[in-house]
Order: sequence, then C-alpha cells, then structure tokens
Amino acid sequence: MSELEDFRAEVRAWLADNCPAEVRGPMAGEDDRIWGGRNATFKTPAHKLWLERMGARGWTAPEWPAEYGGGGLSRDQAKVLASELRRIEAQPPLFSFGVWMLGPALLKFGTEEQKQKFLPPIARGEIRWCQGYSEPGAGSDLAGLQTRAVDQGDHWIVNGQKVWTSYADQADWIFCLVRTDPEAPKHLGISFVLFDMATPGVSTKPITLISGKSPFCETFFDDVRVDKANLVGALNRGWDVAKYLLAHERTMIGAIGEGDVGRPLGQIAADAIGRDASGRLDQPMLRARIAEMEIDAEAFRLAMERTGDLAKAGRAHPALSSMLKYYGSELNKRRHELAMAAGGADALEWEGERSRDGRAARDWLRTKANSIEGGTSEIQLNIIAKHLLRLPGA
Repeated sequence: MSELEDFRAEVRAWLADNCPAEVRGPMAGEDDRIWGGRNATFKTPAHKLWLERMGARGWTAPEWPAEYGGGGLSRDQAKVLASELRRIEAQPPLFSFGVWMLGPALLKFGTEEQKQKFLPPIARGEIRWCQGYSEPGAGSDLAGLQTRAVDQGDHWIVNGQKVWTSYADQADWIFCLVRTDPEAPKHLGISFVLFDMATPGVSTKPITLISGKSPFCETFFDDVRVDKANLVGALNRGWDVAKYLLAHERTMIGAIGEGDVGRPLGQIAADAIGRDASGRLDQPMLRARIAEMEIDAEAFRLAMERTGDLAKAGRAHPALSSMLKYYGSELNKRRHELAMAAGGADALEWEGERSRDGRAARDWLRTKANSIEGGTSEIQLNIIAKHLLRLPGA
C-alpha cells in the first residue's frame, strides 16, 4: 500500500504541473474530444498539449507495455491514475478506437513488427482508426460478410462495402474483416487486415441520423491494394481476432454508462424548475429519479472496474462484455431521458442559445443507437442468457 500511496503522490504532483485548466471539468461538446490522427484538430492549444504530455508519459494506454508506447503500469497503478484524473475532473487525453479496440487485438495476435509499427503511434494519438465490420447484408450476422480479398501474390485486391463505419471520413487507417476464402464455412475464410484510408479505391459517404448529424459512414472498396504484411493473426482465422476485439468494443461502448451530459443532472433540473425552501430541487419525484440514476451509475463504474480486475487476472468470463455493453447502453439512455425531463421546455429546442444548439435533444436522439451499435441489445441478451445464465433453450 505504501508503494501505491507513493505512486499516488507522484501522479497527483505530475497532474498538478501538467494538466491544463482548460481540460478540467465536464466536456462542453464534441469539440472537446481529442481524437488525434494526422489531420487532428484541437479546440485549444491546451487540448493539444494535454495529449502530447499524456502520450509522452504513456498514460493514454496506461497498462500497455512501455516498449509499445504504453505506461507499463500495473492494474492497481492504473486504477490510482484513473482515480486521480477523476478527482481533478480531467477530460480524457485521447478518444481512440486504436487504444480501446485494435491495440488489445494487436497485443494478442499481432507480430512484433506490427506491434512496433502501430502501437506507439496509437498511444501518442498519431493514427486515427475506424472499424470495417458491418456490411449492408451482414449486421447481426456479421460472419455473413461478403467483402472479398483476392490473392495477388504479395498483396490482396479488396472489393466490397462496409456500413455504419464510425468516423470513416476522418480516420487515417481501418481495421477490416475481409473474406479470403469464399468456399469455406462463413465463420472460416475471413481474415483481419489493416490498411490506410488514403489508399486508392477507398471512399466514404456520411450517413445522417435523426439527430441531424452522425459519426457513421458507408465505406466503399474498389480494387484496393492491401499488403499481406498487414494481415493480423492467421490467414482465414480473422474471426478469432474479430471476436476478441468485439469483447473490447462492447466494453468500450458499455463505458458510456459512466458518462455525463455536460452538467450534473441536478443542476440542470434546478435551473429549469427551481429549488424549494431548503435548497433542494423543487420536484421530489424527479429528484428521486436523479438520485437513483447517480447511485446506479456509481455501482456500474465499480462493476466496470471489477470486470477489468478479473480480465487482468485472466478470470473474466468472455460474455461479461455483453453484460456491460447492454447495461451501459441502457444506463446512458436513461441518463439522457432524465436530461430531457430535467431541462424542461428548453431541452426541446432544436437550435438556439438557450438549448446550446439543441444539444440535449440531439444527444438524446443519438443514444437510441447505443442499443444497436456494437451488437444489438437483443444479441447481447441472447449471449447473456446462453453463456452466463445458461437458460434452457437459449
């Protein structure tokens, strides 16, 4: 414990010197998010500095080995770092599918050359990734994908289409499932490859959602050359990599259950409804719902932490990621439903100064996709019923 307390003191001192004031406190909107990449934009110079400092320290990927750009921290040290970041309300230094999804897959399945080539730039926020999984005819039945990779000796030629590719129009590289053996059973004959989105033949088309905007895109591949050096894992065994990555993706999506709506729900409600004589929110039922939400969110945060401990110890059931994804999605939807209720009439505005350009309504509508993306809630419940609860007939 004394070693951890010494580490906590070191972290606290470092953050006091290196975490800019501009990146402390709730994020005001999408512009506060730091995605990195070769075309990165930053809301302020402080946001750029925060990424550079945390990336240099390896604390954007604190538990990755130091030789691959990570912090080399133990699980307990990473928890101390996370608690100190929460204490000062520091915003995340980097939002990254590379850190959350691809990195763990590379650490498990990648060659040493691939790890050295991709992991350090990912940790520094120098490469922005997107995910090429779903297709128009292969959503919940992902293994039915038809994007083809035809063998050309030292490379493949890829043709096909992906859909719901988050931030594909802003990504530098893609990790992509392609069919390399069309004669094999559908779960076989799939390979997991990486390629640059600037490669000739790659194009994207944004998809607008009901909220008026969207991170999702259609992505098209027309005679795209992919070097065989960028095959991750064994040829035709990409489904193994895909399943491992999906567990990390579902845990990542589940983490939205720990999120916020920019300001505390109680404060939003008090501004719209007012306070009673004792200073409490002057609406007992709404006050109770907000308190229940905050308790459930804290319990979920602890469940996420415990699952991380189990995973680090090699004792986590593979289906736990489905449980976290399902509950985190439902929790986030509840949070935004409450934000709409707490905001009163202002929350209904689609644009205008009072509504901050309709953020509450737009974000509420966006949460409807939480129970679809990364595998629908129905799929997650089936996995939980079959693999965790072992229900008859599941």
